[in-house]
Amino acid sequence: MRVFLTGATGFIGSHIVPELLAAGHHVVGLTRSDAGAAALIAAGAEPYRGDMEDPESLTRGAASCDGVIHTAFDHDFAIFVANCQKDARAIAALGSGLAGTAKPLVITSSTAMGSATPGDPASEDVFADHSPNPRVASELAGQALLDRGIHAIVLRNSQIHDTRKQGLVSEVIALAREKGVSAYVGEGRNCWSAAHVSDTARLYRLALERNDAGARYHGTAEAAIGFREIAEMIGETFGLPTTSLSADEAGAHFGWLTAFVSKDMSASSTLTRERLGWNPDGPTLHADIRAMTARA
Repeated sequence: MRVFLTGATGFIGSHIVPELLAAGHHVVGLTRSDAGAAALIAAGAEPYRGDMEDPESLTRGAASCDGVIHTAFDHDFAIFVANCQKDARAIAALGSGLAGTAKPLVITSSTAMGSATPGDPASEDVFADHSPNPRVASELAGQALLDRGIHAIVLRNSQIHDTRKQGLVSEVIALAREKGVSAYVGEGRNCWSAAHVSDTARLYRLALERNDAGARYHGTAEAAIGFREIAEMIGETFGLPTTSLSADEAGAHFGWLTAFVSKDMSASSTLTRERLGWNPDGPTLHADIRAMTARA
């Protein structure tokens, strides 16, 4: 397949490129810079000049290919709501390029969208379409495409990690090192889910190749890691004390992360594994956090 990939030079996208190439696909990677184009050529992909703020460039890129994987997202959480709305517009533009075809469009979301009620582990067959989480905009945009007959597929990510990045855990690590203490809220029993980036890249390929319109998959290798355990991993790795904070103390310590650190973001991937034959085998989150010191 000729695959249009957004976010092709990003953390996840740069791992999807070799995954697709090794499977015999041709990758057309979206980039807005000369440096990005050079990186894509070096990786064996074809650069395509465009921008997430230019919907016509997204529509043309999608129309020129046999399928689309959309991983690009602006992770500036200071303007998270606006970025989620921007993502919805990008999804609509990509879908327009596939109208009237059975070509797959794999979009990216969060496992939080699969939790029926707050605190429930997320499931693939649940879509919390009234979620207050702004990321719901991405899946609503995908649903609108499905209603038009476009083969939209959702891949919901957990905390995707290697020894360089670990999703929101990277922000928790940076804050702990800045503050000199690794903290959690209350008893820290709320859980997060995680998956290694290599396993995640393989999952995107499998979802694309399966082309099951309307399917939702979870990029989850570890279903439920207690947040206290994560805080203790960080403290152990970086030689920091670990402490519990009350809900009142959490805001001053965690800042914008407060909205996440006390929430349960556990997720099941049982159906994903059954439907795609996906068997994650990459390093655990703990292994990658521990390896950060050795790598440094």
